Amino acid sequence: MVPVFDDWQSLPAEWTGGVVALGNFDGVHKGHQALIARAQAVARTLDVPLVVLTFEPHPRRYFVPDTGPFRLTLPSAKVRLLAEYGVQAVLAQRFDPGFAAITAQAFVDNVLLQGMGARHVVCGYDFTFGARRSGNVERLREMAAERAFGVTVLDPVMHEGEIYSSTRIREALRAGWASEASELLGHHWEIEGIVEQGDQRGRTIGFPTANVALGEHLRPRFGVYAVRALVDGTWRNGVANLGKRPTVGKLQENFEVHLFDFSGDLYGQKLRVQLVDFIRPEMRFSGLDALKAQIAADGEAARTLLAG
Repeated sequence: MVPVFDDWQSLPAEWTGGVVALGNFDGVHKGHQALIARAQAVARTLDVPLVVLTFEPHPRRYFVPDTGPFRLTLPSAKVRLLAEYGVQAVLAQRFDPGFAAITAQAFVDNVLLQGMGARHVVCGYDFTFGARRSGNVERLREMAAERAFGVTVLDPVMHEGEIYSSTRIREALRAGWASEASELLGHHWEIEGIVEQGDQRGRTIGFPTANVALGEHLRPRFGVYAVRALVDGTWRNGVANLGKRPTVGKLQENFEVHLFDFSGDLYGQKLRVQLVDFIRPEMRFSGLDALKAQIAADGEAARTLLAG
């Protein structure tokens, strides 16, 4: 795992003087991957480290605290993906009242230059910075020219006429288009959470499930999905239900994962679950027998999809 720091004022000297890639990187989608690749190329040319500067909590959560869950990647997943695409260290800057109040000029002078010693920064065309988003890429270019550091601004990265964006991926997931979200991401979308004690109803009907905490993850369309879950270093196939289980009168959101041909104890473990494909929307059944029959059919559908 790459080293992660939470404040620009305490970044170790070994991670200063490098190329800094700027952004929220929620999802680490194909647009983000293109930005990282560009930053990596510059870092190799300059023979300096590549460091990502991102923000935690997500600024949207800070400015609109009552917004619903919207994250594509929680911090640990984001760092893991950034590392997979070549980032060497991550500054997940703590986004608090003090940092939110930093002016655009102070962001460049204090954070990028004094704190990070940036030789070159890479960002997307729509990157903004400083209190009230007072800084944009034009201002960044001006300040870079005045202060003699390099800037690369990445143009929009397109897919079939649309810009790769976290917003577009959220829309796809909310519509139940898991495979389209995977195409935009360049990897399957995952829910990663602790396996919690459920009501164990699944065991009583022959389909034991792991109840995975949803946390701050975006809520995709409620329904049944073909999934893969990482257990002890191995990806195992399964089927999952995301929703409120109307047949058994539950109102709390649950993400229940049934792994095929598996009987181990997962309680308390952190489970990574990939949503591979959508099978059907959430439904209410007349009773447990109808529910059991549908669950069996869902399992067969998931096996078929995952074998394809």
